[in-house]
Amino acid sequence: MNAVEFQGVSKSYAIYDAPGNRLTELLSFNRLKRHRDFPALCDVSFTARRGETFCIVGENGSGKSTLLQMVAGILHPSSGTIAVNGRVSALLELGAGFNPEFSGRDNVYLNGSILGLTTRQIEQRYHAIETFAEIGEFINQPVKTYSSGMVVRLAFAVAINVDPEILLVDEALAVGDIYFRQRCMRKVQELRLRGVTILYVTHATSDVKAIGDRALWLDHGRVVELGDPGHVIAKYTAAMTEKDSAYRLLRADTEAAQPLRGVAAAPGSFEIVDTIPNIDHRHGDGRAEVIGIAVLDEDGRRIAMLEPCSTICVRVSARAKEELPMPIVGFMLRNQLGMDFAGTNTAREGLRLAPLRSGEIVTVDFSVDLPELYPASFSFSPAIADGTLQEYRMCDWIDNALALEMSRSAQGTYGYIHLPCRLEVNPRVKKQDNPAASHSGSAAAPAMEKSLG
Repeated sequence: MNAVEFQGVSKSYAIYDAPGNRLTELLSFNRLKRHRDFPALCDVSFTARRGETFCIVGENGSGKSTLLQMVAGILHPSSGTIAVNGRVSALLELGAGFNPEFSGRDNVYLNGSILGLTTRQIEQRYHAIETFAEIGEFINQPVKTYSSGMVVRLAFAVAINVDPEILLVDEALAVGDIYFRQRCMRKVQELRLRGVTILYVTHATSDVKAIGDRALWLDHGRVVELGDPGHVIAKYTAAMTEKDSAYRLLRADTEAAQPLRGVAAAPGSFEIVDTIPNIDHRHGDGRAEVIGIAVLDEDGRRIAMLEPCSTICVRVSARAKEELPMPIVGFMLRNQLGMDFAGTNTAREGLRLAPLRSGEIVTVDFSVDLPELYPASFSFSPAIADGTLQEYRMCDWIDNALALEMSRSAQGTYGYIHLPCRLEVNPRVKKQDNPAASHSGSAAAPAMEKSLG
């Protein structure tokens, strides 16, 4: 049995142009319609399996919060059927379910009671809730005196300690500090291992890739994509990039663009690379295309593995299909979780490429000094755009065109990256036994020589 099932679910809200229209419609004998319907969700169907982390992405106003509220039972569908199998704990809008006049402690008991726990069961969980929230003496103060971060801390602590079978999280963690957010993500991982079903709404695409089993992309209340998080996020990111590019184009002011140093002519054809080992997803307006990418060593030979603390050359070739007045070539480096690890482009590095005519090819070499990274797989996503760093249109972007493993260093890497550092050991100075000696230069000198010698 699935934890959550949506079958053809739609939700509409009545929008009235004037307050009096609502009363007129209510009192009308012939049911005269005085409103227009706003569709928040349109024919949405999906299933969330037990123990699955199901992520939901989309722009503001796409229906994500409405969907979670329907799972929680706060809202009811206008049409379609919803089946929810299991105890639901929800972390929705900031402070939802809290009485601002009550203390934090009182709200813990109130929320626990609403979720069906007895007073004894709440008392058994209270210490764990208080410890996880870490708000100190504020637990006994009215919630209206809390900061937004403190409200989230308490709300999350309650939500995870009522033994939920289904946990709903709606972007609430975005207001938390990084320390608390990391603790929450670790707790989410623990809940996943315990078989708790999690419906997670977020704008943080890196979170979706890191913890999601499947992802759903909503746009204006309709399902656009449903499936593997990497695939869904790639298409979602591409759509948002295209939308941003179109917006920037409308506001583009070439006279106000900051000048870049130098103008580089298109390199000769002898530098062209024309192989693309892999294409996970591709997007852009098609006015130019990436035709090849290669990662080379300092001698110009293709490498099979990345070495810590080495210098590599990332070579990207692209062809214009239409005239590009201000071409930009670059790449993004991603880690094995699909998170954007680092990236750069010609505009970012202060190099202005010469305009490209249709059919012309440009090849750019990026010389990169690799730090000592943790051993994992890293992928290169090349791209070509037209415009400036502030105002551009994406012509072609290829997700994960080339992947290479980072070899393990002899010393080992702790964390994600080893930061270069210099060591210096400060000599210890022996503490003076005789306080008076500190006032005597002749007496202090032998003591100092002894401590250093």
